Amino acid sequence: MSNTQPVAESQAPGDARPPSRVRQLAAASIGNAVEWYDWYAYSFLAVYFADQVFPKGAGNSLVPLLSTFAVFAVGFFMRPIGGLLMGAVADRRGRRAALTVTILMMGVGSLLVALTPTYASTGLLAPVVLVIARLVQGVSVGGEFAASSIFLVESAGPGRRGLFSSFMYVSTTLGQLLASGIGALLAAALTEDQMGRWGWRIAFLVGALLSLIGLWIRRGAQETLDLARDGEPAARPGLFEALRRYPRQSLLICGITAGSTLAYYTWTSYLPTYAQVNAGFDKGDALIVSTLSLAFFALLQPLGGLLSDRVGRKPLLLTFALGFAVTAVPLLHLVTDAFFSLLLVQCAGMVLLTGYTSIAAVVNAELFPARVRAAGIGFPYSLTVALFGGTAPYIGTWFKQAGHADLFPWYVAALCLVSFVVYLVLPETARKPLER
Repeated sequence: MSNTQPVAESQAPGDARPPSRVRQLAAASIGNAVEWYDWYAYSFLAVYFADQVFPKGAGNSLVPLLSTFAVFAVGFFMRPIGGLLMGAVADRRGRRAALTVTILMMGVGSLLVALTPTYASTGLLAPVVLVIARLVQGVSVGGEFAASSIFLVESAGPGRRGLFSSFMYVSTTLGQLLASGIGALLAAALTEDQMGRWGWRIAFLVGALLSLIGLWIRRGAQETLDLARDGEPAARPGLFEALRRYPRQSLLICGITAGSTLAYYTWTSYLPTYAQVNAGFDKGDALIVSTLSLAFFALLQPLGGLLSDRVGRKPLLLTFALGFAVTAVPLLHLVTDAFFSLLLVQCAGMVLLTGYTSIAAVVNAELFPARVRAAGIGFPYSLTVALFGGTAPYIGTWFKQAGHADLFPWYVAALCLVSFVVYLVLPETARKPLER
């Protein structure tokens, strides 16, 4: 093996003091929350700014929304590039270096979205600026998962990798919660016309400011990768070394992620829009439901992580996948224009989702050695998320436009069944030490 190793739990590179695990959690979690605030603000507010950036098709009011979600998907397709490049930075230069770059890029992307001109004033320049912003954010988010998840798992104490892993989605959910909460406040304080003309821009300006705060917090983190051995620089891995040397693990990452990412983005991102388009649900009420269900979801994550440290990773993964394969269709059919119908459906799905989200970081990390851990996870994970998670809002809206809205729940159920088969053959790693 290479001499590049994660730092022992009682050591810190270039520092005799052991790293504070609370401080490590804060550095990864707070920065990650900022990343995902910016990312999800786009999804939550798409219904307000779609008409401002894209022209309506003749006689079809769904064209701007479809175009906006298509740009959402384009951002996702930059994630594999971000996962590969930022993963390589994390493996070569250290986890902190990658975390610094990703949060700076997210702030720049958020500022560009806030300053995007309208189609009425600049024509094609408006969607071009929006696409550029989403490309920058896509690279950032793709690298963020790889670097931040590895940083969390490598910072964990003995028997606590599952618990530390859960904070990946605690922070992700807090970012979503903040985006949803600010969106709900803006929707309550402003008229729908004001929200559509300029109110949505406020949320993205807040995201740019939060990225600076996250950058400051991450400066205090301690590196978890030993970049030198006996005073000599460690050999650095090649860009595609993980794919060449660990093809089976790379394919497992794809299978682990396929059904889970579709279910995750459907329930945490697209469901409010699904309720509006298919059941006539009120826009403001949809944001309130999202806020309440996301708060519930965040509370579940540490419980799932702790449970996986006791009973293993596979039982949680299998429960999640089989649960969604069986209940996705009936749950989505229960969505009506009633407030509590959407709240019940969203919370029920999030209970099942916890079986995956609470341990996603550690399940992936335990498959690769330290030398290529970040890049090994970053590329296949981000590619799978782009293919199935990033396209979820677009496919769901397209099914509706094509007159086949009932097919989308079956699509979710089928992909979760595929992941269930992968989980059956996945090795149990909870009791094994993290490879150093």
